[in-house]
Amino acid sequence: MKSLLASLFLALAAAADLAAVSGPALAEDTGLVPLRTLDDSRGWEAVGRLDIGGRAFCTGTLVGVDLVLTAAHCLYDRETGERVDAGEIEFLAGFRNGQAIAYRGVSRAVLHPGYAYGTEPGADRVRNDLALLQLRQPIRNTRVRPFGIGGRTGAGKVVGVVSYAHDRAEAPALQESCRVLEALDGVLVLSCAVDFGSSGAPIFAFDGGAPRIVSVVSGMAEMEGRPVSLGTALEAPLALLQGMLASDRNILSGGDALQRVPAHGAPRGIGAKFIRP
Repeated sequence: MKSLLASLFLALAAAADLAAVSGPALAEDTGLVPLRTLDDSRGWEAVGRLDIGGRAFCTGTLVGVDLVLTAAHCLYDRETGERVDAGEIEFLAGFRNGQAIAYRGVSRAVLHPGYAYGTEPGADRVRNDLALLQLRQPIRNTRVRPFGIGGRTGAGKVVGVVSYAHDRAEAPALQESCRVLEALDGVLVLSCAVDFGSSGAPIFAFDGGAPRIVSVVSGMAEMEGRPVSLGTALEAPLALLQGMLASDRNILSGGDALQRVPAHGAPRGIGAKFIRP
């Protein structure tokens, strides 16, 4: 059977329509449920909006009292291609309806050393599209509980995603059930519904009851005319980032000058180009 990953192709439109995918393989997908009220959002407060210099936003998730997980490309200015000063990023935990449970600036940021923003989109960029941010002050609030990290997940597994997007900037939405269509060499292809602003959103597995993060939204694409999302596998890359943060390697601190990070080498292609949400 032809690989799903190999059959992906890009929708060249600036903003693709990413409504829920139809078709027999995706029949169990659920729709997006807005988390606008206290009751709706209970248990998801550690997912927050990352405001990037007042110019853009992504989705981030608390994975420690002072650590936020997101996508590496969120740390770059789309207009200039330059890395954003960590001091220009703010994490809004549980943000909804104009208010957050906690507001925290970012003191340090580290991204995967294999990630190169300036390269052509492809599998290499997706599998390395991960960043870890350290907050200026920890969030110690009983309502905001950091999420644990899950193990590997494979094709056919049911997962869920909580994300902000351009059309839900004031409150996140939960898609409780979508599917991993394929998992290949650090890249997950999923049926989960994402859109611009969903970058860095946590993808959860529910094995054992409590949700655990198994992937982070990196991009969106089309497969056979249907929208799909692309995720980054977590275990090894996250451990690498935690080690880099502990050893002060390749870290951008708040107040540092903006810097251009050069691309090194061409990515290994998989016959697809991607749109970043």
